[in-house]
Amino acid sequence: MPRAHVKNLEERIKIDQLKEALTEIFSEYGNIIDLVAKKNLRAKGQAFVVFEDTAAAERAIQEVQGFELFDKPMHLDYAKTKSDATAQQQGTLEEFELHKRRRLAEKERKQAYQAAEEQKKLKRPAGAAVAADAATARPAKAARGAGLKSSNPSANAVVPEEYLPPNKTLFVQNLPEDYDIDGLTAIFGRFEGFREVRLVPGRKGIAFVEYEAEAGAISAKENTSGMGLGLDSKPIK
Repeated sequence: MPRAHVKNLEERIKIDQLKEALTEIFSEYGNIIDLVAKKNLRAKGQAFVVFEDTAAAERAIQEVQGFELFDKPMHLDYAKTKSDATAQQQGTLEEFELHKRRRLAEKERKQAYQAAEEQKKLKRPAGAAVAADAATARPAKAARGAGLKSSNPSANAVVPEEYLPPNKTLFVQNLPEDYDIDGLTAIFGRFEGFREVRLVPGRKGIAFVEYEAEAGAISAKENTSGMGLGLDSKPIK
């Protein structure tokens, strides 16, 4: 089964909120068998979407490529490895267990390699270590969240959700299909710091509303949640 690899996702978004948004976006293109997004710091910023058929995955990758989700453009490509859901559906129980053992073995191999590299760094002379770190250092702007990483390369460090900041992007659901950007701008544009409304290509009923700061998004959410729209007065979420 084809699996789309989604990268460059906003790492500060809560996993449940991220998965909900991704499901709403990609379910328009076909039946989703599985969607994987993890809290592990090494895996944050990416997700895997498993589709039932190749045509759905191809269309999703083409049409969603570059779409901004929570203020960051998504980068999509085909995943190179088989997911657990795919292996379970396509093979026997024995083949599925073999797939899981191989995946875990590869994971352990990578962790062992990373641990060995860390040990090499610790054994270097102080001057050499400083020079090596300076040569490979990234700009401060690109190192956001680096202080949250564990010194143990095999540790699955997790950022508690209570430490995640509020988000300046609203994910709005349950919208009437006939509501366009102008109609939504009339509703959400009255709150402080409004920037824009973005609709997902080919996907009706959802939208993303951007504000300059979290305060505007919070105010908009508090004042519009449950508001009835359209002929049926559908309450938006």
